[in-house]
Amino acid sequence: MDSAQVYRGMDVGTAKPTAAEQKRVKHHLIDLIEPTQSYSAGRFRADAVRAIGEIQGRGKVPLIVGGTMLYYRALAQGIDALPQAEPGLRAQIDARAARHGWPALHADLAKVDPVTAARLSPNDAQRIQRALEVWELSGKPISELQRSANAELPFTLNAFALVREDRAELHRRIAERFERMLKDGLVEELKALRRKHALHAGLPSMRCVGYRQVWGYLENEYGEAELRKKGIAATRQLAKRQLTWLRSLPGLEPADRLASALGRAES
Repeated sequence: MDSAQVYRGMDVGTAKPTAAEQKRVKHHLIDLIEPTQSYSAGRFRADAVRAIGEIQGRGKVPLIVGGTMLYYRALAQGIDALPQAEPGLRAQIDARAARHGWPALHADLAKVDPVTAARLSPNDAQRIQRALEVWELSGKPISELQRSANAELPFTLNAFALVREDRAELHRRIAERFERMLKDGLVEELKALRRKHALHAGLPSMRCVGYRQVWGYLENEYGEAELRKKGIAATRQLAKRQLTWLRSLPGLEPADRLASALGRAES
């Protein structure tokens, strides 16, 4: 359940399972598309429902793991009939952001869809853009359309949240994680991807945390020390948004009940 691990070749910066880990435990819904392509919550839901059915058909218990809370909500609560992306309108929104900044567009979004604006960072360009696009195309807030989603599933979900309450320890681990990615070759990985594909900074893949910051570094916008600072800060912001999502989702249980739930599923 990860919106970045779907991209082929984006391994280090997404903490993708290693070849050895994938050999030990079968993983699904990773390495699906090229970094030049797009993936959506709706496609994730369809892919996940199909994969879960296949796994259950083999008598196994599927575990849905990851940090893309939008994907979890799409799976658990259904996907709405949102309008398709409109490149011309997106270009207009991007132009407005270039002139005024994403916080200004976040303020515009708060006027028409305060529910969505409240859960988004003022610099969450991709989701602000999509929410404004939906408003312009449909005349309705994206939060309203999402509430009308069809949530019927052919199975029952047991959902558990792993939450680290010690904020200082969380920040230490985030810094350690980003440093490890740099040592494991994150910069070199993006260099190779740029040689292989016609990438640009506006692609969803290149907006992923870590890759966005390395992109700026490769464009000589800042040095290595600033790269580290920006990468760690962006990961902290991502973790904060994930926690906000977790608190807003109904039906989540503490992780200490996971083992007993798996026991019930296998019996």
